[in-house]
Amino acid sequence: MAASAARVLIVEDTPTQAEVAGALLRTLGLETRVAETGAQAVQIAQAWRPDAILMDLELPDFSGFETMRRLRAEGVEAAIIVVTAHGSVNHAVEAMREGAVDFIVKPYAKARLTVTLQNALEKRALATELREAKAQLGRDRFFGFIGASAAMQAVYRTIDSVAASKASVFITGESGTGKELAADAIHRASPRRDRAFITLNCGAIPRDLLESEIFGHVKGAFTGATDSRAGAAKLADGGTLFLDEIGEMPLEMQVKLLRFVQTGTFQPVGASRPEKVDVRIVSATNRDPWVEVETGRFREDLYYRLYVVPLHLPPLRERGEDRLLIARHFLAAFAREEGKRLRGCAWEVEQVLRAYSWPGNVRQLQNVVRNIAVLHDGDRVELSMLPPMLLRGAAGPAAAVPDPAGPPPTEPDARLAVPMEPPLPTLTPPAQMFASYETVPLAPPQQTEAFQPLAEVEKRHILAALDRVAQDVPRAAALLGVNPSTIYRKLQIWRGDAAGQA
Repeated sequence: MAASAARVLIVEDTPTQAEVAGALLRTLGLETRVAETGAQAVQIAQAWRPDAILMDLELPDFSGFETMRRLRAEGVEAAIIVVTAHGSVNHAVEAMREGAVDFIVKPYAKARLTVTLQNALEKRALATELREAKAQLGRDRFFGFIGASAAMQAVYRTIDSVAASKASVFITGESGTGKELAADAIHRASPRRDRAFITLNCGAIPRDLLESEIFGHVKGAFTGATDSRAGAAKLADGGTLFLDEIGEMPLEMQVKLLRFVQTGTFQPVGASRPEKVDVRIVSATNRDPWVEVETGRFREDLYYRLYVVPLHLPPLRERGEDRLLIARHFLAAFAREEGKRLRGCAWEVEQVLRAYSWPGNVRQLQNVVRNIAVLHDGDRVELSMLPPMLLRGAAGPAAAVPDPAGPPPTEPDARLAVPMEPPLPTLTPPAQMFASYETVPLAPPQQTEAFQPLAEVEKRHILAALDRVAQDVPRAAALLGVNPSTIYRKLQIWRGDAAGQA
């Protein structure tokens, strides 16, 4: 076997069965250990970190399904293969839902276990290699940001490059993409990190108070000015001033801001003398700033002063698997905050999260996850817990979702060249996967009309793929580009239909 140094944990409460499996694995050059209970399996896996786990479903303390959930909750990433004498389609589907990569029914042939284990170990090695290569190319955390996509790597590099400079940064992006988070990251990565970071939302302040909010005022400068007050420019001295939604600033105020940006001096409302400060300006808008200039709503000279280093934040719909990274982060945080058990998402939920367009971007995703954590509880997030708008807006998610048993999906990157698996060879069928229960009946393929019902075409295609790989469901799923649980569910439906017609 290629993975000669791999570790395999055998979770089996019957000593003879454990010894048979251990002897077989040792002949393959694998290192093995045995756990007789679910609790012992979790303990050994945490300390030993096996590459694969052969999981029995019937254990003395709790089920193999519960053991798998606890292993995942503890961060164990081993490839799990369910090996049980209680073979049924329902068990197979549930095993796949809990993260198993394959399902073998006892008694099994040596060739069946060998091929299954080899596929699982090779796939895990490829996933590990991919993660390590990606870790060398980029980060999935950056100050307050979460995301490993190529678009976010460009954002991180820009922030790193501009942080040490005093140059003005102009941040653009849709609402909810994290413009204030980017401004804060620029400040925290800069030599000014120990001084103040002052935020001012230009769209939320009445226009007659905006000058006082930015530059401050002296006592008696206007009705209601009972005391002198420092403005944002003074408070940010030595640090960073973030002007959010700067496109909302009135033109008359833009003139005064331009003077401040040019000279570093300002005059509080009602004061007789100007003051000088050292402030780094970061601006942001959810509009196209040049369009605002062309329409006369934003001064061109101020635009050129502020638009020194542009930084565009991509919308969430263009960030690929970042959607799942962010959702998992928020789920863990909100579950702790609300005292809930939620530890992850069902595969169907992840399909929806990938397919939904997220018009409100990260802010909307955050609110959706909080809604789920407040209103629901359980071991994981199920489809029934999602707000209806997500289900309506995620048409056809399955087409874009890869097999979760494989390596985690990544953004396309020319620097990563991962070889594709070679074509699957034609195999002489070993012990059939579903030997413990009735085979699905199917009439042999026939030449029919030019058009057939889509369900019939799908059925023939899936069964042909199963024949191609000797009834190995995970490998058939890989050929078809679907999740193995999809095939298990189809087989269950077809077997039920056949029984009803008998």
